[in-house]
Amino acid sequence: MIEQYVLDLREVDETQVAVVGGKGAHLGGLTRIDGIRVPGGFCVTTDAFRRVMAQAPSIGDLLDQLSRLNPDDGEAIRTLSAQIRRAVEETVIPGDVAAAITGAHARFGEQAAYAVRSSATAEDLPTASFAGQQDTYLNVVGPTAVLQHISRCWASLFTERAVTYRQRNGIDHRTVLMAVVVQRMVFPHAAGVLFTADPVTGNRTVATVDAGFGLGEALVSGLVNPDVFQVRHGEVVAKTIAAKRSAVHALPAGGTQTLAIDSQQQEQAALTDPQAVQLVHLGRRIEAHFGRPQDIEWCLVDDGFHIVQSRPITTLFPVPDIGDEENHVYVSVGHGQMMTDAMKPLGLSMWRLTAMVPMHEAGGRLFVDVTRRLASPASRASLLDAMGKGDPLTRDALETVLDNGDFVPSLPDAGPGRSAGGGSAPAPIETDPAIVTKLIERSQVSIASLQRDIRTKRGPALFDFLLEAVEEHKRVLSDPLSIQAIMAGMDATWWLNDKLQEWLGEKNVADTLTLSAPDNVTSEMGLALLDVADVIRPYPEVVEFLQGVQDEGFLDELAKLAGGTEARDTIQAYLDRYGMRCVGEIDITRPRWRERPTTLVPVILDNVRNFEPGAAERRFEQGRQKAQEKEQDVLSRLRALPDGDQKADETKRMIDRVRTFIGYREYPKYGIVSRYFVYKQALLEEAERLVQAHVLPEKEDIFYLTFQELRDVVHSNQVDGRLIQQRKDAFRSYHALTPPRVLTSDGEAVTGAYRRDDVPAGALIGLPVSAGTVEGTARVILDMADADLEAGDILVTTFTDPSWSPLFVGIAGLVTEVGGLMTHGAVIAREYGLPAVVGVEQATRLIRDGQRIRVHGTGGYVEILP
Repeated sequence: MIEQYVLDLREVDETQVAVVGGKGAHLGGLTRIDGIRVPGGFCVTTDAFRRVMAQAPSIGDLLDQLSRLNPDDGEAIRTLSAQIRRAVEETVIPGDVAAAITGAHARFGEQAAYAVRSSATAEDLPTASFAGQQDTYLNVVGPTAVLQHISRCWASLFTERAVTYRQRNGIDHRTVLMAVVVQRMVFPHAAGVLFTADPVTGNRTVATVDAGFGLGEALVSGLVNPDVFQVRHGEVVAKTIAAKRSAVHALPAGGTQTLAIDSQQQEQAALTDPQAVQLVHLGRRIEAHFGRPQDIEWCLVDDGFHIVQSRPITTLFPVPDIGDEENHVYVSVGHGQMMTDAMKPLGLSMWRLTAMVPMHEAGGRLFVDVTRRLASPASRASLLDAMGKGDPLTRDALETVLDNGDFVPSLPDAGPGRSAGGGSAPAPIETDPAIVTKLIERSQVSIASLQRDIRTKRGPALFDFLLEAVEEHKRVLSDPLSIQAIMAGMDATWWLNDKLQEWLGEKNVADTLTLSAPDNVTSEMGLALLDVADVIRPYPEVVEFLQGVQDEGFLDELAKLAGGTEARDTIQAYLDRYGMRCVGEIDITRPRWRERPTTLVPVILDNVRNFEPGAAERRFEQGRQKAQEKEQDVLSRLRALPDGDQKADETKRMIDRVRTFIGYREYPKYGIVSRYFVYKQALLEEAERLVQAHVLPEKEDIFYLTFQELRDVVHSNQVDGRLIQQRKDAFRSYHALTPPRVLTSDGEAVTGAYRRDDVPAGALIGLPVSAGTVEGTARVILDMADADLEAGDILVTTFTDPSWSPLFVGIAGLVTEVGGLMTHGAVIAREYGLPAVVGVEQATRLIRDGQRIRVHGTGGYVEILP
């Protein structure tokens, strides 16, 4: 292959990132858009960079050392990256490379001024913007200076910031190459940045223009505050004119200087309103060309606007692609399911396939369109009421959307005989424990049938069978009796809390009344791991062995130790009952405990260390007794009130009802993940056959295909490897995004607020979900496998789905960023009597690991203690 060291910008387009880097590719693409003016120039390609790197063999050794460093070892990264930069800058540019550069430079004018700008192959990509991590040099004059600054741009690939970013994100330093853009300077009257979507709210209909006098460097570096224009539908809807006291200008001999602006000019607008609107019109063309919102650097000279850079805005949360022009309001599924992490395509498609309502995907997350329910007054009221009970932030976010004019259309209420939600409310059922027993037996029979029938299914027949299994899955979920049982427990909880606060002035009494409720499979799961610890505790060799476990096959090794057989059998029995669970279990692609049993080892060891034998039984009995004592206390206090006997009788019926049904609230999710694990095992066996047939390189590649795409691959024995790689890249990028509770089709991410004034100054506000107050050491844990807890610690994390329950037995309190009154973490916190506050925005950032905090589970706030 003939190496090309220089390409004219007009020869380049956005498909050539590997040759000219992200910035160069985008600039080349810009030159192809009608009506967009781009200063002329050329790109020094990645071929030239490779030649230079090959000239200095010592760089390879330094890169090897760099790859072994911990990304948190700032001093070592600083030292080594400086050595690499020095080595690159000191390397002589090969003669043929230098000749190609100076030749191109001469064609554009040897004495002209240039901007010399780095353009890395991992920069300005649709899935990751690396803005500001490499270098730009303005007003470079003369061939010698241009060559010198190109070397500096090459070296800037190894700035401390860029190196640390790649280390943290698992990007191999050798896979990122550096091209350089050399572009004729323009000397503007004004310059700045245009965002074709609002970078704060995400609204795609609002463009934001930042503008200042002189070169844009003054704005980018933060030297001056910009004028800010907001433009929507062709008109300026808001603007702020700043006092701009200085500007950066070019020097005649090269370089730049900062000059003071005349006092009379400082508060003049850098752009007129018509100019701002014209600029946004150009931005919309650029956005349409690249297919996503853009962050655009622009210059205004006498003859109009010049565009000097455009890159995707990667911080915006994507919008579901519905394919119409109507307004839509979406509610996050992940916030209700306690799993706000990005999901892989197979996980998304399987959840959508088995869900009871239509769902839409964006940013690796799922959303439900609630526009029609918001549109009619009655259904709007029921939706807001349901959301408010579960998560007040979601309700507030929806009300914020409703308050913003006519974004949601108005529709008439449903006709007579129909409820606002589109169906009738489930009829009440008797308070009979046999109902729960019957429902659990039904679920177990259905899962056993699935396990039996799927064993013989292979190839396309497996996918036909799975589609039938999905219908059975939905039938089980929509069983009217199951829904009645769930609602009975929830309604009784709300009734008790409302009425007992009204009659006795006591908040959240149901939290105590539901302690150690029967048939709660999730709380049983946490207590059962205490029993596992009881079996292991008497065997020091086993405990020591588990402390060093890393291999997932460790169970087979246990039998060689004294007590190892007993330990293996008890762990295996636990996995047989609960091994289908894992963090983020709604994503079928996540590794289950049975696939990765080492996840449980730290929790088992914590239980061995922190508890005495028999702790599970004692804890359950203590909770049952507390609930019984609370029941007697409440009933005796009620009888002392006017109409007390009637109130006590009603309350007794509701206490019996809540204790009968509230535990079952957790069982349908257990049934779902049990079925999911059966589906997954069958799909992975199919993936293994695809690997053996050389269709796929790795089994886990199926996780990046949808169910239908995987079905097609199994049928054709052909796969698009590029699609899988694109999906992997996109999935990595989604991790950096925080999904909003509510999202509009305009792209506006709405988070909601608590709007409370009854908490101490400086306290972190959340939703009270489990009563009580506790003070302790905060343990900020983002991955259950990293848990190292002591008795009395308070768990602080992003979210807790059922798989976190084994940790709950060893903590004193709970704080999460995501959650609602009836989500799994809240239910289990009440079951165990843990004071808990959920929905605390940015809790894992605002609370530091090891800090002393006080959790007010009744009041719904957290205090950080001195």
